[in-house]
Amino acid sequence: MMSSDQLTGSPPGVSRGLLLLLAVVAGFMVSNIYYGQPLLESMGTDLGISLAHIGWVVASSQAGYLLGLVFLVPLGDIVDRRALISVQVGASAVGAGAVTLALSQAALLLAFAILGLASSVVQTIVAYTAASSTPDKRGGNIGTVTAGVVSGLILARTVAGGMTELWGWRSVYVFAAAAAVVLSLSVLLALPKEQSGRGPTRYWPAVSSVVVLTRRNPLFRTRALITMLLFASFGVLWNGMSLLLSGPAWNLPPGVIGLFGLAGLVGILAASKAGAAADRGWGQRVTGISLMALLVSWLALSLGSWSLLWFIAGIIVLDAAVQSVHVSSQTMIVAGAAESASSIIGSYMVFYSVGSALGAAAVTPVFDAWGWTGASVLGAGFALLALAVWGMERRRKQDPGARLVRSTQPGGAE
Repeated sequence: MMSSDQLTGSPPGVSRGLLLLLAVVAGFMVSNIYYGQPLLESMGTDLGISLAHIGWVVASSQAGYLLGLVFLVPLGDIVDRRALISVQVGASAVGAGAVTLALSQAALLLAFAILGLASSVVQTIVAYTAASSTPDKRGGNIGTVTAGVVSGLILARTVAGGMTELWGWRSVYVFAAAAAVVLSLSVLLALPKEQSGRGPTRYWPAVSSVVVLTRRNPLFRTRALITMLLFASFGVLWNGMSLLLSGPAWNLPPGVIGLFGLAGLVGILAASKAGAAADRGWGQRVTGISLMALLVSWLALSLGSWSLLWFIAGIIVLDAAVQSVHVSSQTMIVAGAAESASSIIGSYMVFYSVGSALGAAAVTPVFDAWGWTGASVLGAGFALLALAVWGMERRRKQDPGARLVRSTQPGGAE
């Protein structure tokens, strides 16, 4: 039987230099989704868009990202991932350039949708890393790339805020477009070309993997549900934080609020360690401990109305817990099926997107009605549900040989 390395045509393992490049590219691409969050007011003022409607900017980029997860990321199981990554990164330069030139609400929304669609390349990069890594290094390598994603996600808001104060909000997307051009060429030149030896995979079965995996594979279904609840809790914090810190309790300016994101950088270390632990077969243990830590973090975060020290401590614990579960889950679901990594990761990240959107949508009305205490209960509730799902998974007897493999039927991965 052909190994995953033979199937992908990639060299055994990923060099440290290539791994660093992949982490950097992933970090820059995920930043495209988050640059706009602290710039909404500036964009609205410049283009004459009301605050009630400017929020659709974030929604359009997230919608584009979700479409990319479903329709573009699975292409990595069919075509050369190196070429796909390069093209998608290059396409993000087009999206960022379109944002820079937008002069109306319609043009801005379309530009952000294109940018979000192209930026789904982050998950193509994760899939490439999983498929190209040796089994004993896969979790650690995914953790390293995820560390790049965490860095981009957190630093995007700070960078965008600083550049906007100096040169205006459009400068952020000029920078994003220029960086994308350089990174697209770097990927094309540095990554080895994959050989066509992965076996026949058709596009629509790959796209339908999210349905097939959810219906047929208990491990994927459980991990996807945990991820949805995990990032719903995550979304409650990161979308509700500005409501607390800019409100009467603290009255902090946007620039200072953006600095709180730096506390989440500890997730970089957690992601790497969790990946290494998953490589040793400790993924379930890491998940349980991390979900318990996530629940406890909301106790500290709930004190944010009167103590910033407790609030910062809560951010650190929450982000470390989320990234640990996230990397462990990714490592577990691709084990034994690296040749189908793009479809599997893309399907998994659909639940990430749904969870993030759920948390973001729920926290605003809850905060409006019950303040930060209500938002903290909401975040803790999502964490408790994720822990309950993990507990039920632990009690369920699994076939020790069960793993994610691509079905020979047209249904896709299972």
